[in-house]
Amino acid sequence: MNTDVHEQSPSYVRAIAPYQPGKPIGELAREMGLDAKDIVKLASNENPRGIGPRTRAAIESALGDLARYPDANGFELKQALARRYGIGMDSIVLGNGSNDVLELVAAAFLNTSRSAVFAQHAFAVYPLATQARGAGSIEVPAVDYGHDLEAMARAVASDTAVVWLANPNNPTGTFCPPDALEAFFKRVPAHVIIVLDEAYNEYLPSERRYDSVRWLKRHPNLVITRTFSKAYGLAGLRVGYALAHAKVADVMNRVRQPFNVNSVALAAASAALGDMEFVARSFAENLAGLRYLEQGARALGLDYIPSFGNFITIRVGKAGEIYKRLLKRGVIVRPVSGYGLPEHLRVTVGTPEENQRFLTALTASVKD
Repeated sequence: MNTDVHEQSPSYVRAIAPYQPGKPIGELAREMGLDAKDIVKLASNENPRGIGPRTRAAIESALGDLARYPDANGFELKQALARRYGIGMDSIVLGNGSNDVLELVAAAFLNTSRSAVFAQHAFAVYPLATQARGAGSIEVPAVDYGHDLEAMARAVASDTAVVWLANPNNPTGTFCPPDALEAFFKRVPAHVIIVLDEAYNEYLPSERRYDSVRWLKRHPNLVITRTFSKAYGLAGLRVGYALAHAKVADVMNRVRQPFNVNSVALAAASAALGDMEFVARSFAENLAGLRYLEQGARALGLDYIPSFGNFITIRVGKAGEIYKRLLKRGVIVRPVSGYGLPEHLRVTVGTPEENQRFLTALTASVKD
């Protein structure tokens, strides 16, 4: 009897549609015969400013110890985070990017007899991490492309163990005000883990910012996740973290891979955390770029979803065709049909030159 070995994997794992990242510059250059230097990538919500001088110096200093394993507990970074947020180091979980931290939540709290709740148009990792554990997915329809918190609270079932919630949300950029969030927390049963994914927190304008960390004392089931991949410019080094009740963090650390954050990433993140001038400038330049892209979309008569992140999602109609036309012009953006948005493209805010290049290419692509 012949049996395909891959069929020994659980059916819910074999049914997973792999995560689709933004197209790499090198890949497009090979496919289209383009010069990589002339390609603009606005597909992965990276920081176009790169990294700050303090961070660069920390990276260079860490290179001499690459033959050694990193600090498995990330003491220096945890200490810096504990000081920043006024919490104990035992309430911090480090990850290989915030994606890793999200996976740790799923590994610690989900299984085949449990379910998770998330919103329509939510970050792709939520359903992927849920399905990889064989847990049930409860997707709640969005309202104006954003989270319907009341409906999400009602959707929590008797077997629900995790609720995934992004603020701001990716790929729509929508935002939930803090009073609505706290009202939602109070409605969710205390035994259900609430993941508040704040990967784009640093891009919120001052009038929208709030202190989510203070909620940890009132809501022991809350897990806040953040990343150094966006405003801090460390996407290539992959480092993120979670803030949680110490007992929750302990369970997450039990399923965490040893040495899951490399030594260069630990050093870079520790330095980047203290470079708030760099983050402030990244915020200011992003806001100016976002307004420029909004203006450009309006000039073309295109609708867009108001965003609070470092990207904008624009309704272009035949998104698949427009995406291909942009690729031919050396501009990479992100199709989001997999998020239930078949007429939209997500565009990262780039440098002023990159933003202008995109709008020029988009204008030509729409008119083709």
